[in-house]
Amino acid sequence: MCMISFLILFIISIILFIFCLIFLLNDFSIFLEWEVISLNTSSIVMTILFDWMSLLFMSFVLLISSLVIYYSMEYMSGDININRFIMLVLMFVLSMMLLIISPNLVSILLGWDGLGLVSYCLVIYFQNVKSYNAGMLTALCNRIGDVAFLFAIAWMLNYGSWNYIFYLELMKNSNEMELIGCLIVLAAMTKSAQIPFSSWLPAAMAAPTPVSALVHSSTLVTAGVYLLIRFNILLSDSFLGNLLLLLSGLTMFMAGLGANFEFDLKKIIALSTLSQLGLMMSILSMGFYKLAFFHLLSHALFKALLFMCAGAIIHNMNNSQDIRLMGGLGIYMPLTSACFNIANLALCGMPFLAGFYSKDMILEIVLLSYMNLFSFFLFFFSTGLTVFYSFRLVYYSMTGELNCGSLNVLSDEGWVMLSGMMGLLIMSIIGGSMLSWLMFSTPYMICLPIYMKLLTMFVCVLGGLLGYLISKVSLFYVNKSFNNYLVTYFLGSMWFMPYISTYGIINYPLILGGITNKLFDQGWSEFLGGQNLYNKLINFSRLIFFFHNNNLKIYLLLFVLWITFLFFFLLF
Repeated sequence: MCMISFLILFIISIILFIFCLIFLLNDFSIFLEWEVISLNTSSIVMTILFDWMSLLFMSFVLLISSLVIYYSMEYMSGDININRFIMLVLMFVLSMMLLIISPNLVSILLGWDGLGLVSYCLVIYFQNVKSYNAGMLTALCNRIGDVAFLFAIAWMLNYGSWNYIFYLELMKNSNEMELIGCLIVLAAMTKSAQIPFSSWLPAAMAAPTPVSALVHSSTLVTAGVYLLIRFNILLSDSFLGNLLLLLSGLTMFMAGLGANFEFDLKKIIALSTLSQLGLMMSILSMGFYKLAFFHLLSHALFKALLFMCAGAIIHNMNNSQDIRLMGGLGIYMPLTSACFNIANLALCGMPFLAGFYSKDMILEIVLLSYMNLFSFFLFFFSTGLTVFYSFRLVYYSMTGELNCGSLNVLSDEGWVMLSGMMGLLIMSIIGGSMLSWLMFSTPYMICLPIYMKLLTMFVCVLGGLLGYLISKVSLFYVNKSFNNYLVTYFLGSMWFMPYISTYGIINYPLILGGITNKLFDQGWSEFLGGQNLYNKLINFSRLIFFFHNNNLKIYLLLFVLWITFLFFFLLF
């Protein structure tokens, strides 16, 4: 089943990419309306929009998901229920497809909710308490966005249709459309894990690694960004756009800081996804929706590769995810390490890799734009932090000697996993340049002074150097020198957000539940309610049982009593 799914998705991806090229060259789009059912004067119509953007995104999603499924053939080979896993992944991809091609809020909601539901099933795939808690946190955070979406659908009734694409430009300044815009931004912030809804994203790492590769590259977390790209008209020159710029900038900064205090391999990569989502959202809120889409696609390629490499490393390390136990992996796993390092460099924005084209352009546009100092600081400091934690990760995992048990036999994974990674490796190298030629028919001419041009490179080099040096000195001493556990704990725990969204909210309902349990379930209601009813039923059934067992004796006794009663009645 894995092989069939891989081939079908890969072929469809190639076909969609060819169609995207045709649509892009001819500036062409197709809007389909399919009448599902018509009853009297009411009709249910399914609308589908095919333009270069939706076709290109679908092509990338299918390419990544096909390679992830191919990779899963070996990664999940020990799982008895691998077919169930593949079916869940296919449902996940199908929900994303529905969301991409819908210009209608109701049909988007089907894909949106499908993503939420299937992601819950995938996060709790390895069934243990941690997975259940992570799944519940993921589902409940996403429910907030779903409710906002339902409110937006209710407010769209003002326009007589849910095809939002007709009304955006015309009704931009109407109060109803502003309210719909606020609700859509709230929904997108929950799905793309912006502050204050960030805590679910690292928790969702409880899912199998192939799922993480899919979720963090092109499906679940990018759904919010894609939705806002479609609603980009409402964000430009508005209070909503400025608010989103602030929150996404803080998300980018917070995730970059948090990743530098983390020792869990998958969690570091998850926090880097959060940082990149903040970057996409912030440039989108400034009005550059094409740039946000460009970074969305190029980021998807190297982030899926990063997770695949992390999965291969975890497999080899006997399911250990602690980077302090790694070291010298470049010697023992050369091919996997090469893929891992190239994906990391693409994330940092190394010239001529996939991340460079989009990241460098975004930062130069920021330099060129009219922007306040705080947002400017968040953009560049977060970029430095990205390189900082990437080099720290490489230092811990690739250099020095192996720090885990000597019985571990390390080697590159089988060819199935490696060929899945190689496919994405090629795309991580050529994907950025290919996309920049496709999406921007004329090159952006960004004219800046030399010190501004070199600022991006300076920030990256400084971040990488600091990351290497501080890792060399060892974070143990750095943490010790702070001597304030609260500060390091605050920075390393995403500004206490997971604790606020779990313990902070759940504490009081649990206390109330305990009191209720003590007073009601084990108090007077037990004896007057369930327990009493139980005792009465037991006694009644014993009586009936007694009658059944002694029916002839009782019948004769009743007959004698009846005769006696009649005799006395006739006598008197």
